[in-house]
Amino acid sequence: MYTLILIAVAITGLAIGVVLTATVMRRSVLKKSREVLEEAKEKAEVIKKDKILQAKEKFLQLKGEHEKIVAEKNSMIQKAENKARQREAAISQKFEENQRKQRELDTLKTNLSTQLEILEKKQQEVDRMHDEQIKLLETVSHLSAEEAKAQIVESLKEEANAEAMVLVREIVDEAKLTASRKAKKIVIETIQRTAAEHAIENTVSVFNIDSDEIKGRIIGREGRNIRALEAMTGIEIIIDDSPDAILLSGFDPIRREIARLSLQKLVSDGRIHPARIEEVVSKTKKEVDQEILETGKRTVIDLGIHNMHHELIKLIGRMKYRASYGQNLLAHSIEVANLCATMASELGLDPKKAKRAGLLHDIGKIAENETELPHAILGMKLGEKFKEKPEVSNAIGSHHDEVEMESLIAPIVQVCDAISGARPGARREVVEAYIQRLKKLEELALTYPGVVKTYAIQAGRELRVIVGADKVSDTDADKISYELSRKIQEEMTYPGQIKITVIRETRAISYAK
Repeated sequence: MYTLILIAVAITGLAIGVVLTATVMRRSVLKKSREVLEEAKEKAEVIKKDKILQAKEKFLQLKGEHEKIVAEKNSMIQKAENKARQREAAISQKFEENQRKQRELDTLKTNLSTQLEILEKKQQEVDRMHDEQIKLLETVSHLSAEEAKAQIVESLKEEANAEAMVLVREIVDEAKLTASRKAKKIVIETIQRTAAEHAIENTVSVFNIDSDEIKGRIIGREGRNIRALEAMTGIEIIIDDSPDAILLSGFDPIRREIARLSLQKLVSDGRIHPARIEEVVSKTKKEVDQEILETGKRTVIDLGIHNMHHELIKLIGRMKYRASYGQNLLAHSIEVANLCATMASELGLDPKKAKRAGLLHDIGKIAENETELPHAILGMKLGEKFKEKPEVSNAIGSHHDEVEMESLIAPIVQVCDAISGARPGARREVVEAYIQRLKKLEELALTYPGVVKTYAIQAGRELRVIVGADKVSDTDADKISYELSRKIQEEMTYPGQIKITVIRETRAISYAK
């Protein structure tokens, strides 16, 4: 029983302790909460004041920017208003000016109307007087106005026809004279403005050496070196008693050039044997091929020709090593190109096409594959193959009249080719044929009576005939000159033209003793 009481008391005490503890803790927590709340309120008040200050600063900043933008816009609006007022003032001024001019025009229109009325009245008076005069003339002449007009028109027509025929005849004569003069002027100016050098080509090249002992090294043991050189280059190497010189003979100038350069390298190097010869010749061939390509490129660049196929450029470079009647083919083609460009410009044609056709006109002579076709036709086919323009290809093919000419460039190329080839000294003929031609010229002149001496000069381009003054008169001299020119045309073949000059000289000689 006592135990139960103790337990009850203990439990009651424990409950009271728990309650007291809870009450104390509650009061402590409440106190702490109030303190935290007070502190939070203080911090919130501080933050609130800071935010209000920041908001005010931001407001002031935005207000300043807004006022600045408003000021700028007001300034722009003010400027626009000023411009508008200026334009309005200008428009008003123009409007007033237009009104003033309109008033002046109205005044002028009124004056013109008045003057027109006066003129109409005067014109009516003139017409009335004119009708009266016509009636008077018809009465006097016994002809109506239509009949008189027909007679006048007929007489004027006959007079106009006569004057027109005279004028037409004069114009035709003047045109013929002008055309002849103009053609001569164009040809002469074209020749004068084109200067070209001509180098005579042959089938032999000379290789100079420092001493004769090099000849033995070139020949080699039992001639093996010279045989290797001839086999590799296709050129005949002639080593004779000529001092300090070796002759390279062959019809192909490219081969001769390869042989000459190879010999030069071998002699400079000092090592001359078949293996070295083969190596040097092979390397030299590549160098010459590159030189040919560079020559072609340099030529088209110098002439200002563009967009040409590289195969045609190669063929142009090969022209450097080809001669036609002793005239270097590349020099001849460049000269023809410049002549064509000059003549085309004088005639109002396209100088670029003419220059292109002039450069390529003999391209058929360089074709690697031999053919029985004439070189002009072969050149035309090459032009067509490598996409040259039809006018250029036709000019190439027709410069020897083997195809019909289809453009004005074709005859220009033909004429310029003749000018370049027929120039004195440009081409070389075989010496015997050249000498025979000159002898025949002089012998033809000597067949005429009264001829004392004859001289063929200027490479056969001029024949001077000296006649006796006591046997030939001035009229006979003119006759001899004319007949001799006809006879030379009929009996001889020659390039270009030959000038015949007959000289009749009278000398009076006496002696003072």
